[in-house]
Amino acid sequence: MVDDEKSTLLGFLRAQRESVLAILAGLGEEELTRQVLPSGWTALGMVEHLGCAERHWFQEIVTGTAEPLPWPDDHRPLTTPRRPEVVFGFYREQCRRSDEVFEATPLYARPRARHPGPLGEEIVDLRGVVLHMIEETARHAGHLDVARELLDGRTGLGPR
Repeated sequence: MVDDEKSTLLGFLRAQRESVLAILAGLGEEELTRQVLPSGWTALGMVEHLGCAERHWFQEIVTGTAEPLPWPDDHRPLTTPRRPEVVFGFYREQCRRSDEVFEATPLYARPRARHPGPLGEEIVDLRGVVLHMIEETARHAGHLDVARELLDGRTGLGPR
């Protein structure tokens, strides 16, 4: 039963990740870095944020360790000075590493580190981590849906 649940959870997370990429497919660097909402975030910055979230939750929290980021984190939140190919490569690599951690860790294993604040108190095992990442990725896929519509009018681009 646990293997079925793990497979289902990973399937839902992967579907949300695919939605993020599908929503942004075909946009050029100018569109990916354009701020279309008053809060000032960019689609490319959101992808980098999602890559950092994958790294944080599956590496830093579940395993208790992560390699340092390949760049300083010294820019405005949810924006990035990096080029699209770097950001999308980073996101895909972090998702790959997350999948490795997820597949190698029992679903009810306790994380080796703790996320600060109330969310850290709620998430007590790998199951909680993956459910949070499904939630996080789906939420931001919705943000990206809105941004894409404002950028070029296209809607309904994710697989779900």
